[in-house]
Amino acid sequence: MNIPFLDNWRKRRGDAPGSPSASAAGESAGVAELLAECELLRVRAGQSGLELDDSPASLEALDQLPPRWRDDPEELPWLGNDAGLYLGTVIVRTIPGAVWNIWPDGHPVVRLASGREIRVVEAGVEWAGTGAPELSQVYAEAQEV
Repeated sequence: MNIPFLDNWRKRRGDAPGSPSASAAGESAGVAELLAECELLRVRAGQSGLELDDSPASLEALDQLPPRWRDDPEELPWLGNDAGLYLGTVIVRTIPGAVWNIWPDGHPVVRLASGREIRVVEAGVEWAGTGAPELSQVYAEAQEV
């Protein structure tokens, strides 16, 4: 699979694609760690006094923040992307059997144990732009499956 940002990540770690040290489990954990960074969202949440702890409760707290980011059209898509990745991180870390899946085009989605895939980035971008769907709502729907 040719995913540019993963190739760059592997280079930083010193792993070549397909090398013995680049095990599937290790790469999955590394990808999950990379996707969980969500730096812009974490900074903006922190400025509002909210520490993101990768819990479902933090999604509810994010839903309650005043959407000041909508005042900056350049930041909006980046924050929405981070919100989607954060949503995915919470799902993967708290719902048994949920894993990150990277499509061939490099698009990250969350695959539930049922096989259903959630397009978390799109949900995050919609949330940042309009407030709907709420991140906690998407999480609750993922938990029901």
